[in-house]
Amino acid sequence: MNANTPPTLTLLELADAALPGHESYSPFCLKVHRALKYAGLPYTRACAANPAAHRAHNPTRQVPVLLVGDEAVPDSTSILTCIQRLAPGRIAVSPEALLWEELADTALNGFLVASRWADPRNWPATRSAYFGAMPAPVRAVVPALLRRKVVQGLVARDVWRAGPEACWRRFGVLLDQLDARAPEQGYWLPGSLSVADLALFAQLHSLRTPLTSWQRGEVARRARLSTWLDRVDTATRMLTAPLRAVS
Repeated sequence: MNANTPPTLTLLELADAALPGHESYSPFCLKVHRALKYAGLPYTRACAANPAAHRAHNPTRQVPVLLVGDEAVPDSTSILTCIQRLAPGRIAVSPEALLWEELADTALNGFLVASRWADPRNWPATRSAYFGAMPAPVRAVVPALLRRKVVQGLVARDVWRAGPEACWRRFGVLLDQLDARAPEQGYWLPGSLSVADLALFAQLHSLRTPLTSWQRGEVARRARLSTWLDRVDTATRMLTAPLRAVS
């Protein structure tokens, strides 16, 4: 390959969510989609119903994985670092931005997972979206087993340990804090769009789907936060270079 020729990029991920404005149900895949688009890097999507389908490129069997030519780059944080290398200066990064990314990927993600898997108001929609294509006999058993395992993990993460009322009370407090911190103009940190915007947006925007109606309403009630989310959505939705066909 010529040194001046950009590498071929392929994003290994889960199945398309088939929701306008939501490239993926996975917030980590969504984060990478929006980073690639904002950076103007054309890429191919390789979707699979199960992340284990991509295990040849990531032994942890997790997505996303970005193939940069023949090199596999797993983990959304590492992928954003790679994107910054491929499109220097396009996405800002700083120690503070990385701290916000850590909060998004851990604390906010815990509430997102709880909203889909643990909240009984949302579980039927999640089960249908995630497992609807399964054969009926398998669908009668597997989702419930996986749900039990996920909820156990949420208890271990201290998200669900004290039960639903405590979980959603803490969720509300965090949303209030983020709403108070959300910028009235521009992006999360001074200057251009940063890793902080992409990470926070990915988790919060993932709460704005039909899978989690109550949590979507809670986000919508925070006007400053919602306005900032819409601003980031607009800035990162369109790719400035052509998107290659889905494979």
